[in-house]
Amino acid sequence: MLQGYSNPRTPGGRSSLAPRPPWHYAGACLAVEFVADAEAVAAYLPPGLTAATGARAGRCAVYFCEWQFATDDGDEYLDPVASQYKETILLVACERNGAPASYCPYIWVDQDLALMRGLIQGWPKQFGHTAITRSYGVPSPASPGNSTGGRFAASLAFRDRRIFTARVTLDAPSTRLPEPGFASAFNVRHFPQLSAGQYDTPAVHELAQLRSRDIAIDHLHIGSASLELEPHPALELEAFRPLELGHGFRMSVSLSVDDLVIADTYSVAAG
Repeated sequence: MLQGYSNPRTPGGRSSLAPRPPWHYAGACLAVEFVADAEAVAAYLPPGLTAATGARAGRCAVYFCEWQFATDDGDEYLDPVASQYKETILLVACERNGAPASYCPYIWVDQDLALMRGLIQGWPKQFGHTAITRSYGVPSPASPGNSTGGRFAASLAFRDRRIFTARVTLDAPSTRLPEPGFASAFNVRHFPQLSAGQYDTPAVHELAQLRSRDIAIDHLHIGSASLELEPHPALELEAFRPLELGHGFRMSVSLSVDDLVIADTYSVAAG
């Protein structure tokens, strides 16, 4: 009997690209809040989500993250080539039944294991290269301090072209998280069909909300930020051009994922 949580399934079940949940994550994130054209951003929202209103209208955030992953066995971090990865997450503020929510139209990752776990959850992951300034906790011109005056930068490149470039200068510790946030984001789990005549009727097409648990935030600092967005021939990013910048943030994060909520199952063809 073939075993395994995801393909490839094998007699021993040890070759699955995504192992059986729960999945535990720990890492460092650099984030920048910004405001884009509210009407253009709202066009990216799937059915079941509506445009943010009031002060959240057009609000977005981009997160540059460096993660380490493990299952309950906890040994994966002893194989860092498999357990470590970096990603960039673009989030849009929205509403679900009148309550504040967030949605992810784009996310880029640099590792196949993380790509598979994300697709299972509904994150629209594709490969990209994220680079982030690191702090090593020692005084050096080569290591910024995670404190007032610390300067950090991050960038994302997709198919050899840079898309995002961000810089953050830390001003002070904070108790306010970046907004919109990703721990309870909505995504669309989508898997198309290849059967002739059914290309526009996906096998799976449903609105899902991530249900993260055991979320911990530490070393959270807020500061000033800059963010540049470059056009890319294969991406539709014009709607997310920053019109106004918010704050920048740096933080350490840990969370676990072993569940999600199916909010809507779409019965219509995916346009």
